[in-house]
Amino acid sequence: MPAKPTLDGLEARWVKVWDAEGTYRFDRSRSRQDVFSIDTPPPTVSGALHIGHVFSYTQTDAIARYQRMRGREVFYPMGWDDNGLPTERRVQLTYGVQCDPTLPYDPDLVITKTAGGPPQKISRRNFIDLCKRQTEVDEQAYERLWRNLGLSVDWSLLYTTIGDRARAAAQRGFLNSLARGDAYAVDGPTLWDVTFGTAVAQAELEDRERPGAYHRVRFGEFAVETTRPELLPACVALVAHPDDERYRPHFGTTVRTPLFRVEVPLLAHPLADPEKGSGLVMVCTFGDLTDVTWWRELDLPTRTVIQRNGRLGLQPPPGVEEDLYALVAGLTVHQAREKVVAALRAEGALEGEPRPITHAVKFYEKGEKPLEIVGTRQWYIRNGGRSPQLRAALLARGRELRWTPAHMRSRYEHWVEGLTGDWVISRQRFFGVPIPLWYRLDAEAHPIYDEPIVPSALPMDPSSDTPPGFEEADRGRPGGFIGDPDVMDTWATSSLTPQIIGGWLDDPDLFGRVFPMDLRPQAHEIIRTWLFSTVLRAHVEHGVLPWKHASIAGWIVDPDRKKIGKSKDNAPDSPEALLERFGADALRYWATSARPGVDTALDLNQMKVGRRLATKLLNASRFVLGFPSPQSLPESGTVTEPVDRALLATLSAVVTDATAAFEAYDYARALERVEQFFWSFCDDYVELVKARAYGEVPGGDSARAALSTALSTLLRLFAPFLPYVTEEVWSWWQEGSVHRAPWPAAGDLPDLPDGTDVSPLTTATAVLAAVRKAKSAARQSMRAEVALLEVAGPAAVLELVRADLTAAGNVREWAVTDAGELSVTVTV
Repeated sequence: MPAKPTLDGLEARWVKVWDAEGTYRFDRSRSRQDVFSIDTPPPTVSGALHIGHVFSYTQTDAIARYQRMRGREVFYPMGWDDNGLPTERRVQLTYGVQCDPTLPYDPDLVITKTAGGPPQKISRRNFIDLCKRQTEVDEQAYERLWRNLGLSVDWSLLYTTIGDRARAAAQRGFLNSLARGDAYAVDGPTLWDVTFGTAVAQAELEDRERPGAYHRVRFGEFAVETTRPELLPACVALVAHPDDERYRPHFGTTVRTPLFRVEVPLLAHPLADPEKGSGLVMVCTFGDLTDVTWWRELDLPTRTVIQRNGRLGLQPPPGVEEDLYALVAGLTVHQAREKVVAALRAEGALEGEPRPITHAVKFYEKGEKPLEIVGTRQWYIRNGGRSPQLRAALLARGRELRWTPAHMRSRYEHWVEGLTGDWVISRQRFFGVPIPLWYRLDAEAHPIYDEPIVPSALPMDPSSDTPPGFEEADRGRPGGFIGDPDVMDTWATSSLTPQIIGGWLDDPDLFGRVFPMDLRPQAHEIIRTWLFSTVLRAHVEHGVLPWKHASIAGWIVDPDRKKIGKSKDNAPDSPEALLERFGADALRYWATSARPGVDTALDLNQMKVGRRLATKLLNASRFVLGFPSPQSLPESGTVTEPVDRALLATLSAVVTDATAAFEAYDYARALERVEQFFWSFCDDYVELVKARAYGEVPGGDSARAALSTALSTLLRLFAPFLPYVTEEVWSWWQEGSVHRAPWPAAGDLPDLPDGTDVSPLTTATAVLAAVRKAKSAARQSMRAEVALLEVAGPAAVLELVRADLTAAGNVREWAVTDAGELSVTVTV
């Protein structure tokens, strides 16, 4: 035990010890019923971690540490989600490059980034090499932060979503879905981000308020209000509600579009809103998702004009004359809108001036421009959006899952019930898990999509690997083959994290010991993506839930109640800076003080409280361990004095409450209960028994035994929250790690009869508080003498605690009156 204990340097010292001794190493020899397995979220590797990660991952770690101390063998891996758009974007910005799949691989590539210059175009393989290089750098920084924070993960289980095991699992999952008929490819309207040049799934959408304008456009005798006049050449119908008397006589007739002179039908559909605008809607292919619904249900033709690059196509769509279409050919959406509006005004087909509005526009959650809907070939996985039977089964899985907090289940149910289509999993990007298929080419080098070639070994990359019976020279030639050019949505890999970390394909023994898993911790905004997709994949692949329990974390918000995140740049300090300033235990205290699922403000004052708590634990432990023979816990019979027995009876109740809270995954309640007891222990009990503990009055053995018993229990109760200071103190007097010590149980404390009287402690504490208050009011030292202490209260109990109060309060004379209620008068 050091002469002057300090919190400084504890992280660096104990991280090395834990690593060297394998303190958190998973023992795979344990049977499934003895294992607690966690499907840890792999954070996206796209820059620095932010304080929100510290918040949620610490909460999970507290649960993991509790379960380990309860005797469970904890399977607690860590992974990095390093494939996908965020990584690509980071590499593009960091190195000033742009991937061009048509370029050959350059093994001696030199990056020649120039400030403000155009991006350097490099091959796909070179680009992927840069992505891997960048993620390796970022992942090292992530690991340092997680280690310093004290996450008790088994680092030997580290995985990445671009690693061989993850790619094999994702590709096997896709091929199994294909064999079952759950995966399919189709040409059709696709939500498309023009900035990233890729398809976007329903789960990745977000609405953003943007300025716009309604333009009232004449279609002969009718008028339509539209915010997208540039889509006039894509118009295929006008639609009104079946009950709208204004248009019922005209259903089935045709009208001619202004400017582009195309005859389109006027049709009825219940989705048209009679109260909105003129009640008549222009249906284009495609302006929004409702257009897709009308196009499909009314069997309308297709006149697609918006291309993948966000511009209108150079050639006119079917039915539009080339000379008329030249008005907008090749223009951006904004340019086309200006041209069309000016032409409508000149033709007299624009009624009045555009009416400004603000409306919700759909964006890709990581995108910067509004989404378009273009025609592409994409791969889909059935998710219940078009299958009532599958939707019902997934809703039943949600009810089977245990949720913390319980109300989070409604978010899952709302998402499943609101699905409008299947899950598009293909992405037109580069750094991801490839769709594992090749296609034969016919005599004209056209792909034969109906007969995909399936690989026999995984993982594979169809852009560099060749199918059986072919050579690389056959790639792209008539009669040869091509590989599927797309990669999978990153969620198509992350939705299999239980299978990836459990060794589904390559380690069936481990898989049987950890799957289905016990816990999925995650944030609430990705219930619709990660949680739902993982439930879906486990349901169709294994016929079970992927885990028994989902613990949902809240967000960290700034003073304006906005989520703190990497992209928002609204965190005042980095996690590394906060760790340096306050220490890991203080940050962990702040994080685990928050209720499960509740959005919480970033509170530096709470971190200060956490550091003060850790410091107090150091100093209180040094005081308790300063007495003789602290190495062994006392025999139960040693604790004989009423105040000491009352303390342990109170502590027993704390153990019961903290245990029950952890079993309910309410780590915050457990911490609150333990901390509350600890401060009372330090401020009241220690002061009451100090004289006895020093041997100045009789009963010293009992006081010292109670102190050491309480300390041992408190260290273990605090260990999931404050791992560094508890390990430091434990090492002063115990063998092994506190984190492998058994969680305290009420029955482990010295034998106390049921209903042990705690009134000696509560009474003594109340009287001592009155004494302190009187001395403070008189501006006297806490060691000042009390000339007379007059107490009305339970005389028998007061007699039991009189000696301790006399010493603690420095009382010269007592006057006790037996009474039912306690009252105290202090003469200093």
